[in-house]
Amino acid sequence: MPEVRARPSRSERLDALPFTREHRRVLVGSGLGWALDAMDVGLISFVLAQLAVQWQVSDVELSWIASAGFVGMAIGAVLGGLLADRIGRRQVFALTLLVYGLATGASALSETVAVLIAWRFIVGLGLGGELPVASTLVSEFAPPRIRGRIIVILESFWAIGWTVSAVIGYLVVPSSADGWRWALAVGAVPAVYAVVVRLRLPESVRFLESRGRLSEAESTVRRFEKSAGITAGPYDSARPAKTGEGPNKTGSRTRVTALWSRGLRRRTGALWLVWFCVNFSYYGAFIWLPTILVASGYSLVRSFAYTLIITVAQLPGYAASAYLIERWGRRRTLAVFLAGSALAAALFAVAGDATQVIGAGMLLSFFNLGAWGALYAVTPELYPTRIRATGAGWAAGVGRIAAILAPLAVPMLREMGGTAILFTVFAMFFVVAALGALGLPEKRGEALED
Repeated sequence: MPEVRARPSRSERLDALPFTREHRRVLVGSGLGWALDAMDVGLISFVLAQLAVQWQVSDVELSWIASAGFVGMAIGAVLGGLLADRIGRRQVFALTLLVYGLATGASALSETVAVLIAWRFIVGLGLGGELPVASTLVSEFAPPRIRGRIIVILESFWAIGWTVSAVIGYLVVPSSADGWRWALAVGAVPAVYAVVVRLRLPESVRFLESRGRLSEAESTVRRFEKSAGITAGPYDSARPAKTGEGPNKTGSRTRVTALWSRGLRRRTGALWLVWFCVNFSYYGAFIWLPTILVASGYSLVRSFAYTLIITVAQLPGYAASAYLIERWGRRRTLAVFLAGSALAAALFAVAGDATQVIGAGMLLSFFNLGAWGALYAVTPELYPTRIRATGAGWAAGVGRIAAILAPLAVPMLREMGGTAILFTVFAMFFVVAALGALGLPEKRGEALED
């Protein structure tokens, strides 16, 4: 009697597909949202540099303007992940774009530091929720054999957005007394793009199955199969749900505590450590970079030009990470790029003339953003569908705590020993992050856990 083969699940059918135009639609659609996010975060670094000159704002006040956004990002990351596991990845993605786009536009009208701080907090709520949700959405569609590379490419849109912010900072911010306002007004674009996301991007098949929306899940899989030239057989909507399908009644409290269950606690601890250390060093360095250069004696325009040159080095960093992550694996790629970041930060600490500053800064951009790509690739892979966005959101939220502390710590560290002690501390954080990366499991080529 011939063996009867079980029909593949929707997730298995999706994982078996080649990379199609539908995958490209999800990647580019999510990537544009990612780039807009980076543009908004990057713009504040140039705004701070001009406000320090124009409003005579103290370093402490500048720190709170930067940190207010990260407070919002910490809360937004946690709430965004929880909501994405309840109402859907696409819905939360669109909502977060709308929130931070409108709030960024409104912050351009600020007349006092206190008002700007309040708006930056609201901006942060949207920014924080968007990134882990977008990476979760893309990872749940990407073919397993190239999933890591796809997520690094998604993260590389960050470099595009940050480069755009550097161009705006160089051309627009110094152009007039209201240049910083016009720069923030450009940041309202994500509010418009939220409509595109809501109408054009598909919802995660794994999420739809977890909520019992099987017909929608089947329709989405067939859309991707059609894009690959595959015609599926008839679908029986009345057939019993398989394991992993059907509504998930798990409450948010159980989802959060599940991150620390016996099988997940080690990876959660290592992941949170890496996120914390990378956020501290990255945002401490790059949010303050134009201001640090101005304080070092460079003019506002020249410091913006140097920052733009340093920012461009992010793109080859992402390219190298995208190539290596499917050859070396996630853990090794992440650890190597974090070690490179530590070396680059140490070189920046002892940099003297402009050539050395730019060279060390470009190395820091290359390794640090390559590490970010690998980190975003590995994070959603560590958790099953029912808590995937929650796990990614909490990791990002813990990281944002460090992003809150870093801008506050920078003025104090500079007073203690200038740029040398500041970037030495950043190098130490990168070393700890590299050690933490070695505690993560390797998921290269594996299907996501349903």
